[in-house]
Amino acid sequence: MGGFAEYERYDALGLADLVQRGKVTALELLEAAIARVEARNHKINAVVMPLYDYARTAIAEGLGDGLFTGVPFLMKDLTASIGGVRMTRGSRFFADAPPPAADSEHVKRLRRAGLVIFGRTNTCELGLSLTCEPQLYGPTRNPWDPTRISGGSSGGAAAAVGARMLPMAHATDGFGSIRAPAACCGLVGLKPTRARNSMAPYAGEGLGGLSAEHAVTLSVRDCAALLDATCGPGPGDPYVAPAPARPFLQEVGANPGRLSIAFTSATPNGAPVEAESLTALSETAKLCADLGHRVEEADPQIDRAEVVSTFLTLVAANTVVTLASHPTKGRPPRPDEVERVTGATAKLGETISGADYVRATQAAHRLSRQMAAFHAGYDVLLTPGLATLPVKLGWLDMMMDDVEEYWRRVFAFSPFTVWFNITGQPAMVLPLGRSRAGLPVAVQLVARHGDEAMLFRLAAQLEAARPWFDRTPPGLP
Repeated sequence: MGGFAEYERYDALGLADLVQRGKVTALELLEAAIARVEARNHKINAVVMPLYDYARTAIAEGLGDGLFTGVPFLMKDLTASIGGVRMTRGSRFFADAPPPAADSEHVKRLRRAGLVIFGRTNTCELGLSLTCEPQLYGPTRNPWDPTRISGGSSGGAAAAVGARMLPMAHATDGFGSIRAPAACCGLVGLKPTRARNSMAPYAGEGLGGLSAEHAVTLSVRDCAALLDATCGPGPGDPYVAPAPARPFLQEVGANPGRLSIAFTSATPNGAPVEAESLTALSETAKLCADLGHRVEEADPQIDRAEVVSTFLTLVAANTVVTLASHPTKGRPPRPDEVERVTGATAKLGETISGADYVRATQAAHRLSRQMAAFHAGYDVLLTPGLATLPVKLGWLDMMMDDVEEYWRRVFAFSPFTVWFNITGQPAMVLPLGRSRAGLPVAVQLVARHGDEAMLFRLAAQLEAARPWFDRTPPGLP
């Protein structure tokens, strides 16, 4: 493999330390990352827009001096705007949209951290799936089993990191789109507290407050350090997350104390949970007890029937607006310009009244209050990461005609993630389990609103007790 031979031995902070100490250059790391993309991407289709010369130029012109100076980084082809670089949103309709004039606030902060952006990763159309199989670029495959999905909508990011092309990559999460891919590909995936990362200047919020930006990573400490680099309000943000007491990286390895931890396998929509997901949950609950925490089964009392309906109202209405936002066409798409589920979701959105939208927002607020009441008695809630193993490619097909069946399948596969997009709480998946066939199986950790610090302390403790960094997909070239 070309470039720095020991590249895959390190997480992102480890690589940055090597650069700082002069053991390797940013250009050598970039060429190592490019070599792995070129060797592995044809099998999984994670990177859809290489920006190799763009990255070489950025290094030559000088990088930001931050925690990650010289570390290669990939951006999802959705949400985060890069000045002068087009963004297709995984959609044939938006594929010809002109590039934005300037970086988003999030991208500016990534650059200040010293990261080297060298490409964009695959995503489903408008982020409306938990798989990554767009008509525009074709499916992304799971590096652990190429017949299965890599998750979505950040499936390209997760597949790239899972295949060890790089140690972390940008991702976004509107109903599980960081956590589901991380669970599928054996990674750390944190959806931060609502508004922890700013969406300035191009948006005030995503999907009515459901969506958050962050990353998928190999290590807990990278997840924490990257959040330190990007968090905080941007100019004109409509609301902000509570400020952390200290840098999140300082929470990694800090003593969490004796936590009160609840676990549940009860899904909000009544979907069944497969045995291997239940085993991972029970093993993690036992591990937490062995580490000295108070652990018991407890099911949050929430209005379960409102979870999926609230989500669909907010997302469908936002989809109508998104499809009307092409910067040059000045019209919504024709039916043949978008995938069938996208079009059908927009049609649903056209039937939603302003009062319907307000009622959905109020339902989300009620669910948030109910979870706040639950967390008065518990520091952390554990759930399965997913209800099933990664499903086969094609099962979550956005070209299917039956949109109700499509969304039923989405939430049969991942019923535990959307819950916390609605409440806005921080939620993290960790690859703590293994299936009988050797696939990663994740468990989700959920904390109070604004309390990522609690998640980082517990996650680091679990990572030390049951490490996963050296687990790699079979057959990587």
